[in-house]
Amino acid sequence: MIVLVINCGSSSIKYRLMDIKSDDVYDILAKGIVEKIGLPEGISTYSPAGKESRTVYLPVPNHTVGMKLILDDLVDKDHGVLKTFDDIEAVGHRVVQGADYFTGSALVNDDVLKKIEICAEFAPLHNRAHLLGIRACQAVLPSVPEVVVFDTAFHQTMPDYAYIYALPYEYYTKYHVRRYGAHGTSHDYVSHEGARFAGIDIGHSKIVTCHIGSGSSVCAVLNGKCIDTSMGFTPLEGMIMGTRCGCIDANIVPYIMKKENLTPDEMTDLMNKKSGFMGLSGRTSDAREMDELANSGDYRAKLVLKKLTYDIVKLIGSYVAAMDGIDLLVFTAGIGEHNSRLRRRVCENLTYLGIKVDYEANMASGTEAMISTPDSKVKVALIPTEEELMIARDTMRIVSALDE
Repeated sequence: MIVLVINCGSSSIKYRLMDIKSDDVYDILAKGIVEKIGLPEGISTYSPAGKESRTVYLPVPNHTVGMKLILDDLVDKDHGVLKTFDDIEAVGHRVVQGADYFTGSALVNDDVLKKIEICAEFAPLHNRAHLLGIRACQAVLPSVPEVVVFDTAFHQTMPDYAYIYALPYEYYTKYHVRRYGAHGTSHDYVSHEGARFAGIDIGHSKIVTCHIGSGSSVCAVLNGKCIDTSMGFTPLEGMIMGTRCGCIDANIVPYIMKKENLTPDEMTDLMNKKSGFMGLSGRTSDAREMDELANSGDYRAKLVLKKLTYDIVKLIGSYVAAMDGIDLLVFTAGIGEHNSRLRRRVCENLTYLGIKVDYEANMASGTEAMISTPDSKVKVALIPTEEELMIARDTMRIVSALDE
């Protein structure tokens, strides 16, 4: 089945075209990204398998135009990988927030779209962008079935005492205020793939997965199911991130609002877009640039990296306590996959668990690797995330069932 996987942001569309024959047998035909949608000059990068990548700069006024650019590249007579649009048999979309409406992936229909819209209140930076992508695909590929895969679905196995907040209970029943988490598609994939790679039975295992990137979360996976995760009602909660503050005392919010005369929307913007790496360093939200600044002696950059390590270590420790042990620790996502120094620092703060780092193996980047020594009491693995593959798998499963 030819599946187009779409991951929409507010001003970007990342995509991957896959020919998926089964869960583990597939080819990546092309991938790319359209960026700076709605700005004066957009960027479209297209990488077809076996052919040279190309980048063009042009106005991309909206997501529908962006989708048309993607499809035109895929069927281009010189650089394309498809003969016609009709070769695309299904489209799979990543959606961050499905709340407790969805415990799994779903075929797009009016009811599903309505619920994604309702959930936009819980993930305003993400869900509305996902809706733009879905509707853009409907406009350009009106007869192709679409499937949505929710970041929150994997976390629906959390027990009530883990997802509930100690607020008046009616706010849960009336307004759905509870922990939902995010990055569930990634945590699902790397926990299962990590167990396979480490030779651990996922059905009898205690695994902590660390998805560390611009947005970051840690997840406790007991016997293959999530029992807790660090992101909360929205993707703001948890550790320090690129531009998000993570956990803070809730009373800080009204305190700063009064001091700075901020509206609720302005305060939300401050916590989501002006905090984290950016807020503490005052320089950048990019971890690679933060490393360079820290290496040059910048105190605030060093502070950011120390806090990132400390936050991860605290979360891992709490989940080890919650599961009464750990068999496997997994690192993934942009920072987790490529920053060997961060992985080393985290592991060196977990020696009480019997973790021993293989320093040479830990230099791996973006590839599966066992970075603990053979005599380490806890296995530690680097597993590149494959969210697109998980989306393609679910899309194939759901669309194939339509013909049964």
